[in-house]
Amino acid sequence: MTTDSGTAPPGTATGAAPAWRTATRAVAGRLSWGLADQAACSLSNFAVGIYVARSLGLAAFGVFSLAWATYGVVINVSRGLATDPLMVRFSGVPVASWRGAVAKATGTALGVGAALGTACLVLGLGVGGQVGSAYVSLGVILPGLLLQDAWRFSFFAAGTGRKAFANDVVWGVALIPAMVVAARVGSVAAFLLAWGASAAVAAGYGCLQSGLRPQVTGVRGWLREQRDLGYRYLVENVSLSGAYQLRASGLTALVGVSAVGVVRGVELLLGPFYAVLTGLSLVTVAEAARVLRRAPHRLGQFCLLLSVGQAVAALLWGGALLLMPDRVGHLLLGGVWHSSEQLIVPATLSVAGASLGIGATAGLRALGVARRSLRGQLFASACYAGGGIGGAAVAGTVGSAWGAAAATFSGSVVWWLQLRTALREHQENPSVK
Repeated sequence: MTTDSGTAPPGTATGAAPAWRTATRAVAGRLSWGLADQAACSLSNFAVGIYVARSLGLAAFGVFSLAWATYGVVINVSRGLATDPLMVRFSGVPVASWRGAVAKATGTALGVGAALGTACLVLGLGVGGQVGSAYVSLGVILPGLLLQDAWRFSFFAAGTGRKAFANDVVWGVALIPAMVVAARVGSVAAFLLAWGASAAVAAGYGCLQSGLRPQVTGVRGWLREQRDLGYRYLVENVSLSGAYQLRASGLTALVGVSAVGVVRGVELLLGPFYAVLTGLSLVTVAEAARVLRRAPHRLGQFCLLLSVGQAVAALLWGGALLLMPDRVGHLLLGGVWHSSEQLIVPATLSVAGASLGIGATAGLRALGVARRSLRGQLFASACYAGGGIGGAAVAGTVGSAWGAAAATFSGSVVWWLQLRTALREHQENPSVK
């Protein structure tokens, strides 16, 4: 039924169409800022890895990669306790609620950085040598690294992805002179300190952007308030990065530290997708939470589109790498290229397999069913560590890559089974967590 003027009354399909298009444009805008931010983050990580690989050689690059893997464990501790609960519970909330939560969450990230940084310092001093100096340097830079990461999550929770992008650009700009100085020193420790110092600059800029200071005194309250999510997400995240660390340690024991550098080399070639995959929750969890509030029946479709799109993009990038001339590979990775080239196919499949689960992960986080996402992650992590180490025992570095690829596909199947069950439970009883 229409009015005399020929326009549809509010609430009809025609009247709802402009609102739907507006909402779609808003989502696209937030996702675009997320992609732009991840592009900036990927470019910085890629540039650091390439610069270090070319400057230090395979063995020293392996040491740098061990420190990088440890950083991956630590940052996931911070995200589980601080920013993952923030994304689930404070995405799209009133500004006053967001500010109070962000002050506590960033304070928690800073506290985690200080505590685990001290542990790395003690470990490094005890180990000594080149590996020890790398861990000492990592201990010094962890607080700044974790605080910078927390600001990114905070801005995406508020729907202001442009601020996260600007923060990563500041980090990238600060990296340039820092890397030049590190190259003159020519040590793993120097490159780590340069990387962390530039992150600290961006972390300070985050305070200016938000007008907030991390509230370290609020850490205990934050952990108590978010304990139903935070501790489960902590175990979940640590199992993910811990599996990566176990694979790296297994490779070192079975093949040698250079094998870790080889794996890191192919990861650099796939860098845009590794970075997007590990940090995509900056955008997807917040958007999935919004979809759940506004149109819960569309959550499954939203998650499926995320997974398929990411997997297809990863396969296309891997295909492009296979066509890349050897001279370009040597230009990027130097002496690391020849060994890393053999891992392109299994590494691409590994990223594609993990991508298929990224939508299900976002859906489970948005639903707040931490027990189900924990089950999925524990299974996926066990598969990854087992496949990577088992493959290394059978066929060295190449076998490890194929084992990890098989594991990621198995893990994604479990993620989707958990999401399907969680969606059914939510329809039957929305209060179930």
